[in-house]
Amino acid sequence: MWQLFVSAFVTLFVVIDPPGCAPIYAGLTANATAKQAFSMALRACLIATCILLVFALFGEDLLGALHIELDSFRIAGGIMLFLIALDMVFEKRTERREERAEKVRTAQPQVEDVAVFPMAMPMLAGPGSIASVMLLTARAKGSTETLVILGALAAVMVLSFIALVGARPIIRALGSQVEAVVTRLLGVLLAALAAQFVIDGIQAQF
Repeated sequence: MWQLFVSAFVTLFVVIDPPGCAPIYAGLTANATAKQAFSMALRACLIATCILLVFALFGEDLLGALHIELDSFRIAGGIMLFLIALDMVFEKRTERREERAEKVRTAQPQVEDVAVFPMAMPMLAGPGSIASVMLLTARAKGSTETLVILGALAAVMVLSFIALVGARPIIRALGSQVEAVVTRLLGVLLAALAAQFVIDGIQAQF
């Protein structure tokens, strides 16, 4: 069970990427008070958690209603995660996040509620994290393993909340160069995990 927890935690942590979301959140809430920033961070994480829980618990039923086989979703999800990994290695993902954040800032320079968009979706509960949590729970054998995966999700979301709340100190402590190195390392790890998802889907299909 411990190995399952670690595997699920690493997968979700890499995809959701709390350290990567922190500087974006700090920029979006630059004009907000500490209380406003805390409130938006809390609501963003709660909303993202609810979205991911829905897909974790009912995503397989949704696929069934759409007549999509789980193995096909494994392959598609693995390819999607692999593309995200490539973006992380070449820093394209960070650039797109910063562009989205800049659009929100320039559209309304005053303090804006960014809890739902863009923080909850698509930054925390984006296509990659939704695909990951569905794939992980689909591989779970029994309710115990499902609870372990949900526990890993909860742990990642708690860390995400801590990262958002402490965004400014984290940015000052890490620096842009350290953040870039960590992002690239996580991208390589995610690429390997994505390849494993594709292999599992192909093996199960054939």
